[in-house]
Amino acid sequence: MPPFPRILPWLLLCTVPVVLTGCSLSPTDTATTPEAGAAMNGIVHGGQQAIVGAHVYLLAANTTGYGAASVSLLTSGTGRTLDTSGGPTNGFYYVTSDSSGNFSISGDYSCTANTQVYVYALGGNPGAGTNSAAGLMAALGNCPAAGNFQTATPFIFVNEVSTVAAAYAMAGFATDAVHVSSSGTTGAKLGIANAFVNAAMLETLSTGVANAVPPALPTGAGGGSVPQAEINTLGNILAACVNSTGTTSACTTLFANAESGGTTGTEPTDTATAAINIAHNPVAAVSTLYGLSSAYQQFSPALTAQPNDFTMSIYFNNSLFNDGGPIAIDAAGHVWIAADSVTELNGQGYDFTGGSGYSGLYGSNVAIDVNGNAWVLNSNAVGTFSSSGTVTGDYSSGLGLSNPSSIAMDASTNAWIGDGATASVVKVSSSGTLSGTFTGSGLSVPGPVAIDASGDAWIADGGGAIVELSPTGTPLSGSGGYTGVGLSSPTGIAIDHSGNVWVSNGASSTVTEISKTGTPLSGSPYTNASLGHPFAIAIDGAGNAWVAGGSSTCEISPTGTFLSGSNGFPAAQVGGTIAIDGSGDVWLNYAPYSFLFGYTYYTQEIVGAATPVVTPLAVGVKNNTLGTRP
Repeated sequence: MPPFPRILPWLLLCTVPVVLTGCSLSPTDTATTPEAGAAMNGIVHGGQQAIVGAHVYLLAANTTGYGAASVSLLTSGTGRTLDTSGGPTNGFYYVTSDSSGNFSISGDYSCTANTQVYVYALGGNPGAGTNSAAGLMAALGNCPAAGNFQTATPFIFVNEVSTVAAAYAMAGFATDAVHVSSSGTTGAKLGIANAFVNAAMLETLSTGVANAVPPALPTGAGGGSVPQAEINTLGNILAACVNSTGTTSACTTLFANAESGGTTGTEPTDTATAAINIAHNPVAAVSTLYGLSSAYQQFSPALTAQPNDFTMSIYFNNSLFNDGGPIAIDAAGHVWIAADSVTELNGQGYDFTGGSGYSGLYGSNVAIDVNGNAWVLNSNAVGTFSSSGTVTGDYSSGLGLSNPSSIAMDASTNAWIGDGATASVVKVSSSGTLSGTFTGSGLSVPGPVAIDASGDAWIADGGGAIVELSPTGTPLSGSGGYTGVGLSSPTGIAIDHSGNVWVSNGASSTVTEISKTGTPLSGSPYTNASLGHPFAIAIDGAGNAWVAGGSSTCEISPTGTFLSGSNGFPAAQVGGTIAIDGSGDVWLNYAPYSFLFGYTYYTQEIVGAATPVVTPLAVGVKNNTLGTRP
């Protein structure tokens, strides 16, 4: 749970040692020249005990496609050994930890600028005997375009806590400990860079200690919380196996309940891959896994009761000044929040507005166009901000808006706006002029709007219909829209890569899914005990629907299976929307109530829980990549 409001001193996030150059990666970064690296030093620990003789690999995320093997950065040289085990690290060079667990990687390695680098330690003796199942990781982040890792990472502490942090941060790009990769597109590079930076939000690289609060940021109404006790509990779960011979019940139980599909699929052979699998399957075998945490408690504070699930959430109270409004994600992974003012955060909660919001426009909803501009609804008008927060347009004349509630952008930078007060959908051109006002055809209380890959606008109407309009406004769903699909006070709408339309129903606590031809899919509308009064919906890169509700967040497969269990991922959200970024993080707004402080608004980031997705949505519309990985 997030803490009570607090104010922290904020320092520049990019000065945190592990964060390297990830904060400044931009879509124009094209450097591919290998950079010579300086020597790096570190230590490998199982709990509080040094691991002797661990094989320490220096690996980079592959950029040739999802599922590809990580790239080994070490070559032959003094102190290097070639792995000939025939296992997943066969053909990789490694260095070996000494009798105190220390290791040193000399400076003759090279890495390509803006690729993501991590340390992987395998095997060794934690004191109980040689344990080939002991796998540990630590995320370093961007290979610097200039300088070296020695400057940015003076010391690397590799233990169970660093492993948990790395596993959750890179979960959207990791198949196992030695298969971390992306497609290599600009969006994928940005997504994985931001993902690796998240490891620094969860733990401190130089000490192997889980953070309690987000690392200091430069400005804004700071504060928030990191799930330190959960990170330590997961570290203790791994420690029970790491600090053994690898053949104990702690290991067999861990591996049997941390398979690639949770309790199904392929068993891991090391604890680092087990951690990644737990991040992928946070509701699987929670009781059994939690039971392992008391077998060899090494990290505290830890959870004192079994959690509902093993999702990992960071909370930021940067948005104290707004009312938890809608969220949109841009191509850089920045989070835009529209409420009493318009806020722009980066993926680590840094508030670009200095804590006061961008001035010039009130925002009640927000969408990002293909050029990176934010379009916000402003009472009876619509306005635009550049990516840097400058107001570039404030349009009201001739639009006929009256209390608009929803906005979506098409591939040609037209805004489609649902206006319930006038029972119409208004199309506004890129220059802010009226392009059309559409009524009838099932529109009575137009609600949320979404655009599909054909440029059609889909509107969930409070009167009980889903209405489809062509790019020119021609009704495509008949005279009354698609009806009989279970709509009940719709609150959110999203479209997946197959063109299926998903709607969250606030009054009936259900989710409707229809095909592009308006046919309800089998089992729709979907319901679950955890789906209480949903208020928004988003689609991730695997086509799963994420639904934000009044007391929990739910994940639903493309066929309607609830992947978040019978309780969902509990929280207490109020208002706003849900969005997924290119790192696989799920973003919501959270409004806990305190007798002393009343409602205090937090932005919640569920780290690595979803499959990374193309952002913004308008780019997915333009390139037919809605609901796909970048």
